[in-house]
Amino acid sequence: MKIALLGYGRMGKTIEKFAQERNHEIVFILDKNEEKGSLAEAEVAINFSVPEAAVKNIKLALGKKIPVICGTTGWLDFYDEVTSFCNINKTAFLYASNFSIGVNLFFKINELAAKLMKPHSEEYKPSIQEIHHIHKLDAPSGTAITIAESLVDTGHFSTWELNGTTDKKLNIESVREGEVPGTHSITYHSQVDEISLKHEAFSRDGFALGAVIAAEWILNKKGVFSMQDVLNIS
Repeated sequence: MKIALLGYGRMGKTIEKFAQERNHEIVFILDKNEEKGSLAEAEVAINFSVPEAAVKNIKLALGKKIPVICGTTGWLDFYDEVTSFCNINKTAFLYASNFSIGVNLFFKINELAAKLMKPHSEEYKPSIQEIHHIHKLDAPSGTAITIAESLVDTGHFSTWELNGTTDKKLNIESVREGEVPGTHSITYHSQVDEISLKHEAFSRDGFALGAVIAAEWILNKKGVFSMQDVLNIS
C-alpha cells in the first residue's frame, strides 16, 4: 500500500515506522517545512497534522479521490464540511479521536457503563480526567470528548465543560505533565463508594499501529467511517 503522510511530527514518524514494518511504502510527506514525494501516487493518506492545517490537508487528498485517515483533533467545527466534501468526491474518510485498539474498546465499555449507571444518576455523579504530555495543543483531548459525548447521549448531562466547578455540567479535568502519552479515566462517585474505569497508554505505538490498520481497512471503500467500523463493534 502506498501512503501519504500529512503531518510529519512525532506521530507521523511513528506511523511511518509501523507502515514500513507492515511492508507499506511512504510516497508523500507534507509538513510545515517539508514536502517530498508525489501525493498522486498515494492510495491512502494519513493526517496527523496540527489542527490549523487539518482541513486543508484532508481536502487536498480527498479532492484527488484519495481516502483519508485523520487523527488530528481540535478541528471538528468543520467536520460536516469535510464529510460532505468526501461524499461529493466519492471517496472515503475516517476520523477517530484515538486510533488505539484498546481505547476504542474502552469507548464501547464506557457506552455500556453509561447505560447501566443512568438509573442511578442521582446517587452516582460521573467525571472525566485526561492526562497528556505538555506538548499537546488542544484541551480537553478528543478522546475525553468522545467519552463525554457518550454520557451526554445517555442523558446524564446536557453538555460537558472543561475544568468545571458546577454540578450541572459534566466536568472534564485536563492535566498536562511530562511526556505522558495519554491516560483517560471516568469515575462515578457517590457518598458511599465510587466506580472507576481507566485506560493508560504506555507509548504512542498503539495510536500509530491503529491508524495504519485503519488505512489498510479503508482501501477501496467509499463513505464516512469510524474505528467502530474497522473493529466491527458498531
